[in-house]
Amino acid sequence: MKAIRFSETGGPEVMKLADVDVERPGPGQVRVRQTAIGLNYIDTYHRSGLYPVPLPSGLGLEAAGVVEEVGEGVTSLKAGDRIAYGVGALGAYAEVRNLPANRITRLPAGISDETAAGMMLKGMTVRYLLRATYKVQPGETILLHAAAGGVGLILSQWAKALGVTVIGTVGSDAKVQIAREHGCDHVINSTTEDTVARVKEITGGKGVPVVYDGVGQSTFMTSLDCLKPRGLLVVFGNASGPVKAFDLGLLASRGSLYVTRPTLMTYTATDADLKETAEDLMAMVESGKVKIPVNQRYPLAEVVQAHLDLESRKTTGTTVLIP
Repeated sequence: MKAIRFSETGGPEVMKLADVDVERPGPGQVRVRQTAIGLNYIDTYHRSGLYPVPLPSGLGLEAAGVVEEVGEGVTSLKAGDRIAYGVGALGAYAEVRNLPANRITRLPAGISDETAAGMMLKGMTVRYLLRATYKVQPGETILLHAAAGGVGLILSQWAKALGVTVIGTVGSDAKVQIAREHGCDHVINSTTEDTVARVKEITGGKGVPVVYDGVGQSTFMTSLDCLKPRGLLVVFGNASGPVKAFDLGLLASRGSLYVTRPTLMTYTATDADLKETAEDLMAMVESGKVKIPVNQRYPLAEVVQAHLDLESRKTTGTTVLIP
C-alpha cells in the first residue's frame, strides 16, 4: 500500500509517497482501509522538527475508514465497521494501517467519512478547550484567534451553542464573513484593526475571561492584553512559531493572569476520557449544532501542495487528503 514517509525534517518537500507493507493486525489491533485523512497544523510541526519524532516516520494523526480485519482479543469492533480516530501514533497519511482497537471510535451512520476525518482531532480539541481547560458559561464573552481556521470554525459554533458570545480574529477581509457564518458575533481583522482596542470596546473595557490562542508567538502579548484580571490564556498551537521564555511579571502586572499550554493527548490519555470526548463531539455534530466545513480536498499524492497551502494560510475550515 501507499503511505507518506519522511526521513529528514524540513519543508513540505521532505514528504515522499512510498510503498509500505502492512502486516496482519496483532492482538488488540484492527486493520483499517482508510477513506479520508485529516490535515492538521500539528502535522507541520512533526514534519518541520518543531515537535521532534524518531526518523524515518509516517505523518498524520486522524482519519476515517473501514475495518478490514480484527486481531486477537478484539470484541468491540468487527470487519465492515466504519471508524474514525484523532489521537495515537503517527501514520494516518496512508491507504491502510493497523490501529489499537481501544483508541478508535465507531462512526454513526449520520456522519460521513470526510466529515469524520476532518473533525476528530480538531473537534476533540475544541471539546476539551471549552469543557475541560476552561468551562465556558452561558453569557460569557471569549476571544478566539484564527477564527476561520479548522479549530476556529468548530470552536465558534460549539461556543455559540453553549450560549457564549464569541469574538474572533482573522487575517484577511475574505475570512471575516466565513467566521461570522460559523458563530462569531464580532470579527476582527487583525491585520488592519487593533485587536486589543476592539476587544476592550466590545467588552466595555473589561476584557475577556479566556483567550483561545492557536497562533502562538505573534499573538501572545495581544492575548494577554485582552484578558480581564485573573483571566486565562489557553495557548493550544504555534502556527506563528512557539512562544519563547517570557517574564512571569507580565502576568502579575496585567492582573494575576494564568497561562496554560494544553494538548489533546493529555486530555484523552485514558480510554474513558477519549470515549467521553469523542462521543460528545459526535453528538454535537449529529445534532446539527456544529457543522464541519470540508473546504479543501487533495489526493494523498499531492500532500506537499496541501502543506504549502495550509502554511501560507490559503485554506479555511477543514482539509482532507483522499487515499
